[in-house]
Amino acid sequence: MPYSDFTISDLKSKFNLKIERRVELFPAVEPVSPSPLKREVLEENLPLALEIDTDKARSELIVAPILVEIRKQFNRQISIFSGTEFTVDKTQGLNGRCDFILSHSPEQLSVTAPVVTMVEAKDDNIKSGIPQCMAEMVAAQIFNEQKNNQIPSIYGCVTTGSLWKFMKLAENTIESREYFIGNIESIIGIFTQIIQTTRK
Repeated sequence: MPYSDFTISDLKSKFNLKIERRVELFPAVEPVSPSPLKREVLEENLPLALEIDTDKARSELIVAPILVEIRKQFNRQISIFSGTEFTVDKTQGLNGRCDFILSHSPEQLSVTAPVVTMVEAKDDNIKSGIPQCMAEMVAAQIFNEQKNNQIPSIYGCVTTGSLWKFMKLAENTIESREYFIGNIESIIGIFTQIIQTTRK
Protein backbone atom coordinates (compact mmCIF):
# COMPACT_ATOMS: atom_id res chain seq x y z
CA MET A 1 0.00 0.00 0.00
CA PRO A 2 1.25 3.56 -0.56
CA TYR A 3 2.39 5.82 2.28
CA SER A 4 -0.92 7.66 2.26
CA ASP A 5 -2.85 4.48 3.19
CA PHE A 6 -1.08 3.93 6.52
CA THR A 7 -2.82 4.45 9.84
CA ILE A 8 -1.20 4.98 13.23
CA SER A 9 -2.27 1.45 14.20
CA ASP A 10 -0.55 0.04 11.09
CA LEU A 11 2.67 1.82 11.98
CA LYS A 12 2.62 0.65 15.57
CA SER A 13 1.98 -2.98 14.68
CA LYS A 14 4.17 -3.29 11.57
CA PHE A 15 7.18 -1.30 12.75
CA ASN A 16 6.81 -1.41 16.54
CA LEU A 17 6.70 2.38 16.74
CA LYS A 18 6.11 4.19 20.01
CA ILE A 19 4.43 7.59 19.80
CA GLU A 20 5.40 10.33 22.24
CA ARG A 21 3.45 13.58 22.06
CA ARG A 22 4.10 17.07 23.38
CA VAL A 23 7.84 16.60 23.51
CA GLU A 24 10.14 19.62 23.27
CA LEU A 25 12.08 18.58 20.17
CA PHE A 26 13.99 21.83 19.73
CA PRO A 27 14.39 23.46 23.16
CA ALA A 28 17.24 25.76 22.13
CA VAL A 29 16.64 26.68 18.50
CA GLU A 30 18.61 29.63 17.21
CA PRO A 31 16.34 31.73 14.98
CA VAL A 32 17.65 32.10 11.43
CA SER A 33 16.52 35.04 9.32
CA PRO A 34 15.71 34.57 5.65
CA SER A 35 17.55 36.71 3.15
CA PRO A 36 15.95 40.14 2.54
CA LEU A 37 14.80 39.00 -0.91
CA LYS A 38 13.20 35.80 0.45
CA ARG A 39 11.53 37.74 3.26
CA GLU A 40 10.03 40.07 0.68
CA VAL A 41 8.85 37.09 -1.40
CA LEU A 42 7.25 35.43 1.62
CA GLU A 43 5.58 38.67 2.76
CA GLU A 44 3.98 38.84 -0.69
CA ASN A 45 3.22 35.13 -0.99
CA LEU A 46 1.83 34.34 2.45
CA PRO A 47 -1.38 36.41 2.36
CA LEU A 48 -1.94 35.42 -1.28
CA ALA A 49 -1.62 31.70 -0.50
CA LEU A 50 -4.00 32.02 2.45
CA GLU A 51 -6.53 33.88 0.30
CA ILE A 52 -6.36 31.32 -2.52
CA ASP A 53 -6.59 28.69 0.24
CA THR A 54 -5.72 25.55 -1.73
CA ASP A 55 -3.12 22.92 -0.91
CA LYS A 56 -1.35 23.66 -4.19
CA ALA A 57 -1.13 27.42 -3.53
CA ARG A 58 0.26 26.89 -0.04
CA SER A 59 2.81 24.41 -1.37
CA GLU A 60 4.01 26.62 -4.21
CA LEU A 61 3.86 30.00 -2.49
CA ILE A 62 4.92 29.18 1.08
CA VAL A 63 6.51 25.74 1.51
CA ALA A 64 8.70 25.55 -1.60
CA PRO A 65 10.23 29.05 -1.16
CA ILE A 66 11.13 28.27 2.46
CA LEU A 67 12.87 25.03 1.46
CA VAL A 68 14.74 26.79 -1.34
CA GLU A 69 15.91 29.38 1.20
CA ILE A 70 17.20 26.63 3.49
CA ARG A 71 19.08 25.00 0.61
CA LYS A 72 20.62 28.36 -0.26
CA GLN A 73 21.71 28.93 3.35
CA PHE A 74 23.58 25.61 3.18
CA ASN A 75 25.37 26.68 0.00
CA ARG A 76 23.31 24.24 -2.07
CA GLN A 77 25.00 21.27 -0.37
CA ILE A 78 21.64 19.71 0.45
CA SER A 79 19.02 18.65 -2.08
CA ILE A 80 15.25 19.14 -2.24
CA PHE A 81 12.89 16.71 -3.93
CA SER A 82 9.26 17.52 -4.68
CA GLY A 83 6.67 14.93 -5.72
CA THR A 84 9.40 12.30 -6.08
CA GLU A 85 8.75 8.57 -6.21
CA PHE A 86 10.37 7.02 -3.13
CA THR A 87 9.85 3.27 -3.10
CA VAL A 88 11.88 1.53 -0.40
CA ASP A 89 10.05 -1.75 0.30
CA LYS A 90 6.80 -2.55 -1.49
CA THR A 91 6.31 -5.70 0.58
CA GLN A 92 5.90 -3.50 3.67
CA GLY A 93 3.87 -0.84 1.86
CA LEU A 94 6.72 1.65 1.88
CA ASN A 95 6.17 3.06 -1.56
CA GLY A 96 4.68 6.09 -3.24
CA ARG A 97 5.42 9.73 -3.91
CA CYS A 98 6.63 12.12 -1.23
CA ASP A 99 5.53 15.75 -1.26
CA PHE A 100 9.03 16.89 -0.24
CA ILE A 101 12.28 15.25 0.84
CA LEU A 102 15.44 16.98 2.09
CA SER A 103 18.60 14.97 1.51
CA HIS A 104 22.20 15.32 2.74
CA SER A 105 23.65 15.57 -0.73
CA PRO A 106 23.95 18.26 -3.38
CA GLU A 107 22.85 15.71 -6.00
CA GLN A 108 19.43 16.47 -7.46
CA LEU A 109 19.14 13.46 -9.78
CA SER A 110 18.10 10.99 -7.10
CA VAL A 111 17.55 10.77 -3.35
CA THR A 112 20.75 9.53 -1.71
CA ALA A 113 20.62 10.44 1.99
CA PRO A 114 17.12 11.49 3.13
CA VAL A 115 16.94 13.29 6.44
CA VAL A 116 13.53 15.06 6.34
CA THR A 117 10.27 13.88 4.78
CA MET A 118 7.45 16.37 4.41
CA VAL A 119 3.74 16.00 3.81
CA GLU A 120 1.37 18.75 2.72
CA ALA A 121 -1.70 18.48 4.92
CA LYS A 122 -4.84 18.03 2.87
CA ASP A 123 -7.82 20.32 3.47
CA ASP A 124 -5.88 22.29 6.09
CA ASN A 125 -5.95 19.24 8.40
CA ILE A 126 -2.58 18.55 10.02
CA LYS A 127 -3.78 15.37 11.72
CA SER A 128 -4.65 13.70 8.41
CA GLY A 129 -1.05 13.87 7.17
CA ILE A 130 0.65 12.46 10.28
CA PRO A 131 0.46 8.70 9.47
CA GLN A 132 1.69 9.29 5.92
CA CYS A 133 4.62 11.34 7.15
CA MET A 134 5.50 8.73 9.78
CA ALA A 135 5.47 5.98 7.12
CA GLU A 136 7.79 8.06 4.94
CA MET A 137 10.11 8.61 7.92
CA VAL A 138 10.28 4.85 8.51
CA ALA A 139 11.07 4.37 4.81
CA ALA A 140 13.83 6.99 4.97
CA GLN A 141 15.35 5.28 8.01
CA ILE A 142 15.34 1.89 6.27
CA PHE A 143 16.74 3.46 3.09
CA ASN A 144 19.65 4.99 5.03
CA GLU A 145 20.37 1.70 6.79
CA GLN A 146 20.46 -0.08 3.42
CA LYS A 147 22.82 2.55 1.96
CA ASN A 148 24.96 2.64 5.11
CA ASN A 149 24.23 6.34 5.58
CA GLN A 150 25.26 7.30 9.09
CA ILE A 151 22.28 9.54 9.82
CA PRO A 152 21.25 9.28 13.50
CA SER A 153 17.65 10.49 13.25
CA ILE A 154 15.00 11.06 10.63
CA TYR A 155 12.74 14.08 10.88
CA GLY A 156 9.30 14.63 9.44
CA CYS A 157 7.09 17.63 8.95
CA VAL A 158 3.40 17.97 8.16
CA THR A 159 2.44 21.46 7.12
CA THR A 160 -0.52 23.51 5.97
CA GLY A 161 1.86 26.33 5.09
CA SER A 162 0.73 28.30 8.14
CA LEU A 163 1.08 25.49 10.70
CA TRP A 164 4.18 23.23 10.82
CA LYS A 165 4.24 20.03 12.86
CA PHE A 166 7.71 18.52 13.26
CA MET A 167 8.45 14.93 14.22
CA LYS A 168 11.57 12.95 14.98
CA LEU A 169 12.20 9.23 14.52
CA ALA A 170 14.95 7.74 16.63
CA GLU A 171 15.10 4.35 18.32
CA ASN A 172 11.57 3.52 17.14
CA THR A 173 10.10 6.52 18.96
CA ILE A 174 8.30 9.37 17.23
CA GLU A 175 8.02 12.70 19.00
CA SER A 176 6.21 15.78 17.78
CA ARG A 177 5.69 19.53 18.24
CA GLU A 178 3.84 22.26 16.30
CA TYR A 179 5.00 25.72 15.19
CA PHE A 180 3.28 28.63 13.43
CA ILE A 181 4.45 30.48 10.32
CA GLY A 182 4.25 33.81 12.18
CA ASN A 183 7.81 33.19 13.34
CA ILE A 184 9.50 32.18 10.11
CA GLU A 185 12.91 32.59 11.77
CA SER A 186 12.13 29.72 14.15
CA ILE A 187 11.00 27.43 11.34
CA ILE A 188 14.15 28.09 9.32
CA GLY A 189 16.14 27.69 12.55
CA ILE A 190 14.57 24.27 13.14
CA PHE A 191 15.48 23.05 9.66
CA THR A 192 18.98 24.46 10.14
CA GLN A 193 19.39 22.58 13.43
CA ILE A 194 18.07 19.36 11.88
CA ILE A 195 20.55 19.53 9.01
CA GLN A 196 23.48 20.44 11.26
CA THR A 197 22.82 17.71 13.85
CA THR A 198 22.26 14.92 11.32
CA ARG A 199 25.33 15.53 9.20
CA LYS A 200 27.83 12.66 8.92
